[in-house]
Amino acid sequence: MSRKLRISALAALLVSGAIHAAEPLIIDVHRDANCGCCKDWISYLEDNGFAVRDHVERNMRSVKQDLGVEPRLASCHTGVINGKFVEGHVPVAQILELRKRSDQLGIAVPGMPAGSPGMEHGDAKHAYEVIGLTRSGQDEVLAKYP
Repeated sequence: MSRKLRISALAALLVSGAIHAAEPLIIDVHRDANCGCCKDWISYLEDNGFAVRDHVERNMRSVKQDLGVEPRLASCHTGVINGKFVEGHVPVAQILELRKRSDQLGIAVPGMPAGSPGMEHGDAKHAYEVIGLTRSGQDEVLAKYP
C-alpha cells in the first residue's frame, strides 16, 4: 500500500471514529405526566450527552412489570438503554457502566433520595445506593453515594 493511500485510510478511520464518538447515547424514559423530578432527571441526562426519547405513560406499574423491575427497586420513572432498565434517579456514571455489564438486567436507585440526580432541590442530601439486578435475580450494590 502506498504511503498516500495509508494516510488517506488513516484519515478516513479517524474521521469515522470522531463521528461515531459524537453520536449521543439514546435512552428511552417512561414517566408519569405529572412528575416534575422525572423531567429534571431527563434534563440531567441531556446535559450529560444523552438523547432522550420521552414516553408519557398512563400505567407505570405495567411498564415496570414488562421490563422486569422488581417492586423493591421501584422509583418514579424507568429508563431503558440497550434493552436494560434504569430505574429511578441513577447517575450517568452507573448508566455508562451498565452498558458494559452483560450480567445485569438493569440498575436502580430505589425511592427518590434527596440529592440524587433530578432530586437536588433544597439542601437535603440522603445517602443512597445504586443497585444492580443480576440475570439470576440477585441484587448487587454497584455504587454508594454518601
